[in-house]
Amino acid sequence: MPLERARLGVNIDHVATIRNARGGGHPDPARAAAMAQAAGADGITIHLREDRRHIRDADLAAVRAAATLPINLEMATTEEMLDIALAYRPAAACLVPERREERTTEGGLDVARLHNHVAPFVTRLKEAGVRVSLFIEPNRVQVAVAEALGAPVVELHTGRYVELCFAGDRVAADEELARLRDAAAEGAKRGIEIHAGHGLTYDTVGAVAGIPEVRELNIGHFIMGEALFVGLEAAVRRMRREIDIARGFSAA
Repeated sequence: MPLERARLGVNIDHVATIRNARGGGHPDPARAAAMAQAAGADGITIHLREDRRHIRDADLAAVRAAATLPINLEMATTEEMLDIALAYRPAAACLVPERREERTTEGGLDVARLHNHVAPFVTRLKEAGVRVSLFIEPNRVQVAVAEALGAPVVELHTGRYVELCFAGDRVAADEELARLRDAAAEGAKRGIEIHAGHGLTYDTVGAVAGIPEVRELNIGHFIMGEALFVGLEAAVRRMRREIDIARGFSAA
C-alpha cells in the first residue's frame, strides 16, 4: 500500500544566481516559479540572504504574482529578515543558519545551542500565521529542542547523506540514512511535521522520500542544474516521479 504522497517544494534561488551573474532581468525567477508549478511542484522555496546573492527583495512580490503555490521563505534569524517575513507573510518560513563566506547553507541550525536566540523568531512568526520550520541536523536532541521551541515543522538536513553516497561510502551513508529515519520517527512521535532537503538528486531522493514520516522535500540546486540539459519542467517532473515511486505510487 503506498504511503501518503509527499510534497515537492522547488527552490528557485539559482535561477536568480544566474541572473545576478550578469545583471539585468534574465533568467527570471518568477517565470521559473510558474513553470515549476505547471510541472507538478507543490510549493516554491526562496532564500532571501543578507547579501542578496540570488533572490532579491523585488523577487518576493514577483514570485507571489507568478505562481499560486505556497511560498516557503528560507531566512536567517536576524531582525532584518524577521521584519521582511512579517511584512511578506509567506505560507511558511524555514529558519536556517547563514554565513556570508559559505557557498550555500552548510549544516543545520543548532537550535539546542541557540535556543534563546531562536525562540522569539518562532513565536513572532507563528503569531503572524506563518508556518515555522527549523532546518536541523538529524538527531534527537535537535528534534526535542524544536518541540520545546514550539516549531510545528522541522526540515532534516540531508546534505551529509548525499555527500557520503557520492563518495561511495555505502556504510557511512547507510548510517546517516538511519539517523535521518530515527530523527523523522522521533519528530513525528512528538507531533512535529517532518520535511527533508539539501543536495538531493534523482539517485539519492528515493531513500529519503521513502521514510514514512517525511511529508515534504525541498530541492533546488540539482533541479536547476538538470534544467540546463532537459528544461525546467522536465527536471521537475522527473523529480516528482522519483518521489512518487519511492512512496509507492505508479511511475506513470
